[in-house]
Parts: sequence; C-alpha cells; structure tokens
Amino acid sequence: MAERGGRGSGGGHGSLDKSITLPPDEIFRNLENAKRFAIDIGGSLTKLAYYSTVQHKVARVRSFDHSGKDIENEPLYEISVQEEITARLHFIKFENTYIETCLDFIKDHLVNTETKVIKATGGGAYKFKDLIEKKLGLKVDKEDVMTCLIKGCNFVLRNIPHEVFAYQKDSDTEFRFQTNHPNIFPYLLVNIGSGVSIVKVETEDKFEWIGGSSIGGGTFWGLGALLTKTKKFDELLQLASKGQHTNVDMLVKDVYGGAYQTLGLSGNLIASSFGKSTTADKEFSKEDMAKSLLHMISNDIGQLACLYAKLHNLDKIYFGGFFIRGHPVTMRTITYSINFFSKGEVQALFLRHEGYLGAIGAFLKGAEQDNPNQYSWGENYAGSSGLMSTSPDVYPMQRTRSGTFDMLEMDRLERPLVNLPLLKDPSTYIPDTVDLTDDAMARKYWLTCFEEALDGVAKRAAASQPDSVDAQERAEKFRQKYWNKLQTLRQQPFAYGTLTVRSLLDTREHCLNEFNFPDPYSKVKQKENGIALKRFQSVIESLDSLGWEERQFALVKGLLAGNVFDWGAKAVSDVLESEPQFGFEEAKSKLQERPWLEDSYSQWLQRLKEGPPHKCALIFADNSGIDIILGVFPFVRELLSRGTEVILACNSGPALNDVTYSESLIVTERIAAMDPVIHSALRDEKLLLVQTGSSSPCLDLSRLDAGLAELVRERQTDLVVIEGMGRAIHTNYYAALSCESLKLAVIKNSWLADRLGGKIFSVIFKYEVPCK
Repeated sequence: MAERGGRGSGGGHGSLDKSITLPPDEIFRNLENAKRFAIDIGGSLTKLAYYSTVQHKVARVRSFDHSGKDIENEPLYEISVQEEITARLHFIKFENTYIETCLDFIKDHLVNTETKVIKATGGGAYKFKDLIEKKLGLKVDKEDVMTCLIKGCNFVLRNIPHEVFAYQKDSDTEFRFQTNHPNIFPYLLVNIGSGVSIVKVETEDKFEWIGGSSIGGGTFWGLGALLTKTKKFDELLQLASKGQHTNVDMLVKDVYGGAYQTLGLSGNLIASSFGKSTTADKEFSKEDMAKSLLHMISNDIGQLACLYAKLHNLDKIYFGGFFIRGHPVTMRTITYSINFFSKGEVQALFLRHEGYLGAIGAFLKGAEQDNPNQYSWGENYAGSSGLMSTSPDVYPMQRTRSGTFDMLEMDRLERPLVNLPLLKDPSTYIPDTVDLTDDAMARKYWLTCFEEALDGVAKRAAASQPDSVDAQERAEKFRQKYWNKLQTLRQQPFAYGTLTVRSLLDTREHCLNEFNFPDPYSKVKQKENGIALKRFQSVIESLDSLGWEERQFALVKGLLAGNVFDWGAKAVSDVLESEPQFGFEEAKSKLQERPWLEDSYSQWLQRLKEGPPHKCALIFADNSGIDIILGVFPFVRELLSRGTEVILACNSGPALNDVTYSESLIVTERIAAMDPVIHSALRDEKLLLVQTGSSSPCLDLSRLDAGLAELVRERQTDLVVIEGMGRAIHTNYYAALSCESLKLAVIKNSWLADRLGGKIFSVIFKYEVPCK
C-alpha cells in the first residue's frame, strides 16, 4: 500500500520519510469534499479524522400519472437513479514517519473546508503544531487528551455494533464480541500510554480521573530497550510473543514445590517477576526477558484497574491506548489479571477501534454545533480495514506497522436508530442466530456460498444499468472488492466483529453501493409487483369464499408461499431464471408443511378462536411482488377485518429484491383502489406504512427507526410478525419479545435445511407467547 524510498527534508523535520506513495482511491478518499478536520498525534502514530460529503447514486420510484389512460400494459411506477449527498466520517491511522508526506497530500487535494481550524489532541499536537499550520494553512486548536478519549469511546460504543470484545487466547474463538448495551454507562476506561490513566465515566459529559500509574507502556518500552537493546515498540512486542516468561519469573511452585493450597494459589502463578535472575547464573534470552517484563507490567495494570473497579462498584473495564495495540500477550495477561483479582466479577474488555478514540473525540469537539450525537452512524464495511490477526504466525507482515495504513469509515444515517420497545431484554438481545466466527463448519459453507454467488450478483448489477457505458467495469470492481473481503474473512473471521450471514449480506450491499449499484433488482421488483397486482383481486375472492378455519390456513400458506420468491436464495433464483412462469400456485406446491407447521399453527388458530382481537400488529415485510402483494396484504386485510390496527414496516433502502418503503407506498395505493377494506384502513389510519431504518435483508431489532419505535408505543402494539429467511431465521429466530409474535419463513437453502433436520422449502411457523 505504500513504498519506502529516500529521506526528505524541510520544516525542521529532515528525518521524516516523504517518499511514500498514497493511492488516492483508497487513502484519503473524498478528501476534495472534506469539511472539517481533527488529528490525534501520539508518540508513534497519527490518527486523522475528517468529515466529508459523499455523492452517490440512489434508486427512486415514483407513480406514473395514469389518469385517463389504459394502464394495463404500462409499468406500475417509474424508476430513476439520482445523485444524493450524504455525510461520511473518515479515520486514517499511519506512522508519524509519514506525517509530512500525508500533510502534503492533504494540502494538494484540499479544495474547500468550512473551517480554518483543525482540532488536535495528543502529545504530538504540540510537537507538530507548527508543521501542521505551515503545511495546511489551518490554525491548530489543541484539545484535552482525556476529554477527547472519553467522547470518542462513548461514540463508538453507541454506533458500532460489535465494537467491544473480550479476549480468550485458549478458546477456539479468540474474540468474544459483545452486543451493544442500550445504556453504556457507567464504565471504567483504562488508557495505557506512556503511563496509565484510569477514568470513571458516569454520563456523556461527566467523568472523573480517579487514579493512574507511572508504570505503563513507557516503562515497558524503556526497560525493554535496556534489557534487550531493542528500540522499536513493535519489535519489542514481537520479541515478547516468542519468549517464555517461566524461564525468568519465579513461580509459586518454584518456591513451594507445587500449589500453595492454603491460600488457593496455583503452582503456575508468578511469585516474583524476574525472580530467577537473582539465583540463576546464566544469560537470559531477549525474548524471555521481554515476555517477563510484559507480564509484570500487564499484571500490575490489571490488578490496579480491578481494585479501582471494585472500589467504585463497576463491572466493565475498557482498555485502550498505544500499549494494547491488539497484542495477544498483553490482552491475555490483562484479562487473566482482572479475572484472578476480581474472582470473575469484573470483565476486561477491549475495543476494535481503540486507536481512533482520541481523533473521534477531537472531531466531535469541533463539530458540536452540528450536533453529531443526534444522528446514528454505521460502519461502512466497504471502506474500513478489518481487525488484524493477533497471532504472530498468521500473516506475520500484518504485525509490521511500517508502511501500513489503517482506515475506518462511518456513514451518517438519515434518522436516529433505537431499540424496538417490545424487546423483552434489550441488554441480552442478539440479532443473529448463528455466530460464524465460532462455527467453523457453517463459516466455511457460507463463505463458499457467497463466493459462488458473486459472479451472478456482478452480472445482475451490470445488467441493471444497460445504458451505462462503464457498468461492466464497475461491476468487475465490485466483484473484486467483495472477493477480497471474503478472503480476508476466511483468514480473519473476526475482522469486523462477529461474522454472521447478516454481516456478509450487509458487506455485499456496501460494496455494491460503493460502485454505484444502488438497486440491482429495481426492474425485477417493478415487473413482479405489476404481475402480482393483477392477481390480487382473484386471490382475495378465493379467500373470501372459504370458511373461517380454511381461510386462516390459506392465509398462512399464502404468506409462506409468497416468501419463496427470494432472489437472494440461489435455489429460488435458479428456478426464477429458468422458469419464467413459476408463480404463486407453483410456490404453494413446493412447500414442505409438516411437521414444522402443526403444533405452533394449532396454538395460533386457538388464539384467534378464543382470544380477543389484537390491538395492533407490527409486520416486518420481506420481498416485493408475490410476497408482499399476495402473501402479506391478504394477511393484513384479515387482521384489519378483525379490528386489529396494522403497522407495516419495510426497508428504508433497497437490498436484494426486498420491498422498500417507497415501493410499498405505491403498491398499497394500488391495492386500496381495488379493495375497500384496505382503502378505509388507510383513510382512518388503521393501516400505517413506516420505514425500518434498515437497508439489509436481515433485521436488527436494536437498530430501528426512532419513528417506528414511537408508533409502536403509541398504538400499544401487542403482536409482532417477522417474515422471511433473513429476518426470521438468520436473525431473530431466538429473539425474545414482550408480546405475542409470529416468525414465518421458508428455508430456501439445502445446507441450512439439512442442518435444521428438514428439506429444502420446509416452512418455519413459530408462534410465541411471552412468559408471564
């Protein structure tokens, strides 16, 4: 990514390397649209943050004016691709060695900024102040280091799912990522730089420095250099990873011949760091001394942090700072120390982006007038580097920071995202059903599955823009970028947090958007919506001719048959490509109903017979066309006829052939013109259409549009219906809600069906009543 050459000079920093090449399509991208800057300069690394506007394509739909026209053979609605401006945060980490070249690059590509001040924090904000002001022509405004760290920590804890992890070296899965807790406070932040700062964080703006230590990263670096003659911090960590501390440290068993059982001390516990150096008449290896020193300092920090946590009744400790660096021995030792001294009551937690906390905080300090915390933000997987392996044996070059750049990008979302109020316990909610980071067999299958589907997705993307001269070229760039992401995840499944089917799908959508393919299935959805609408009235007439009990079964079967039409499932897309006439009745014939349906459906039927009508139902719709029009809407119509209000929630943005909120408005308008029940429900606001805040084939109930959440409260929703394989199987299969729920889907993947003990096109119908 970068090339080394000779040394440059100038500005009093003649030793700084100015010869590297920065690829503008990756590093510092969108720099020409930068509006605001912040910088955090530590002893070795510079972390740059900038806010930019990003212009990208979005798919829009709009109803045709059909007044006085024969609309039989015309498209249902008009599709257009428009340019839209959104906000993005860019964070770049690089070695101070390259700061002059990076500043030159920024200056050369800077077109306009809204401010003439750059917020700066870290020790280097003083050291490099004159250089920054000279190079960029911006005034440097220094910010308090600890304030910036806290602001940055609060920001990532709120906005990046799977930001936090516990480290377990001896486990099959080294990283155990935590779900975002709805309330992040209070917590203890232990920042380990040259020394150690321990801060108790109580609220967004209330924190207190409660202690620290002069024995920190600087001690390790300084003593390590004396002991091993190694000058570079990373080389010292590399030495430690190869050492054996028991060759230098005196253990309990060295003193007592085994465990000290009276005090419950293990024989392998360190009794005296460097204890053997006083009794053994021999030379110790650099590796062993570095390992012993790292253990000594990490244990000291862990014990100190644990004592402060216990003193202040805190059970969460986040560790950050230059000393951590994602290094396995450091994290393992701190984790062991915290567990030992707290007897497992306090947890040591680490952050995927701990290196960016100061830069994020400095940026937020400079952007307070824009109220950045009033928005929700999401990590852009297409433009972010992943967490590196902590193993020195896996990709050893990745442990070398020289010449490398690391990136994090975050997109501002249109509306704030919040928890669904009906989650039984938001603090324990986990959206995903299977953790692919932990399940090696499932991981291998799904990565291969996405790889094999990639050529088809790229082909579909190019075909969706037939009038674009560069569509094929962009589709190939998308294919290559997503392929590279999949290869990274094969080696480092933890790179972006917990690996799931949802994250694989979302990463693919991010990569498609990166190369301006906002909705590859827009024409498919337009066509299928038009075809399904022509059949709506006949389906309703058929349902209305049935007896009550027969109709309930037909409605459920229709919901499930509609869910077959999923272009994201290879088994289905193959059929739809090869059999254009495949329709609603054919889908019904493919369903494998029993024994999946019987017990749960009987309970649902009993509830409808004996219980009062539900006050309000929230329905998460899945696919366009037959699914929503012939499956969901007849079900909605039946609920409305029973006196139940309905909130129909659809994706805010496109993903595969899922119906979007804007498409649902047009479809509902057309259905209302044909059906008096739907018409009157819309008029009387008994049927409400809302957006989920998501653009994913899956569903995270902890990140939903705030307007949807408020409506759920207002209408006293007492039934949630989640439909689709992505929403009800890959996610939310085990989601516990505080009200009645229905989870429905058709299994359209042979491997998944085998794992669940069924056949392809088996159905899931899961009716759940919360425990009282």
